[in-house]
Parts: sequence; C-alpha cells; structure tokens
Amino acid sequence: KMIYERKVNYYETDAMKVVHHSNYIRFLEEARIHSMDNMGLSYFKMEEEGVMIPVLGVNCTYKHPAKFDDVIEIDVKIKEYTGVKLIMEYVVTNKTTEQICLTGETKHCFTDMNMKPISLKKVKPEMHEIFIKEVEEN
Repeated sequence: KMIYERKVNYYETDAMKVVHHSNYIRFLEEARIHSMDNMGLSYFKMEEEGVMIPVLGVNCTYKHPAKFDDVIEIDVKIKEYTGVKLIMEYVVTNKTTEQICLTGETKHCFTDMNMKPISLKKVKPEMHEIFIKEVEEN
C-alpha cells in the first residue's frame, strides 16, 4: 500500500477557506511521484533512460473539503497496467477529520523523449517487471 501524506498550505486554499479544487490535481501528482520513487522507478531515472509518462486524463470526484493545516493522506494504487497504458487510482483522506476528500484516477501512456508512444514491455523490460510486480502485490 502506497500512502503519501502532506499538510495543506494556506496558499492552497480559496476564498471559502478550503483547498481549491485545482490543487488536488497537484496533490495526486505528488503522490504518484512519491509512489513511483518507492517502487524504484523515479521519474528522474525513467526520463534519464528515455521514458516519459505523460498524463492523458484526470478524473476526480470531490467528496469533502480539506482546509488549511489539515493533514491529508493519499492512497495510490495501480488500477491498470498494460505496458503501454497506466491508470493510477487515488483516495485522498483528511487525516484530521477522517473524511474522504476525493477519489480519482489519472490515465497515462509511456513515450520516448519525442513523445512517440512505446511499449515498456519491449523497450524497458526491467521497468515493465517492476510494474507487473506492483500490480500483483496489490
């Protein structure tokens, strides 16, 4: 289980004193990068090896707002992995209130540095195996 934890900063809130909806997308990215690091597949390392993971789409359902100084936990899991496509699933929970703030997913593909789609299974089998192992463990 991959959990990323962070405190809500004042500048991330809006006039209603709750986290602005657009900031949750940033939180999901932070959590995804943290999870990839924990898997041994840092974005930095992957890009050094010529692999990029662009975001194709984001889908979020907002449930309960988080506010300044709340601590949120983001549970990240691989929902689908094909070697060409990756879907990550997220549950953002307010650790302070124990309410679910957001559920969502991000869709990705793998490309070379010229943004040409690639199959990780063919191009980087060692990276592919790490993803497969992670999917099997969840």
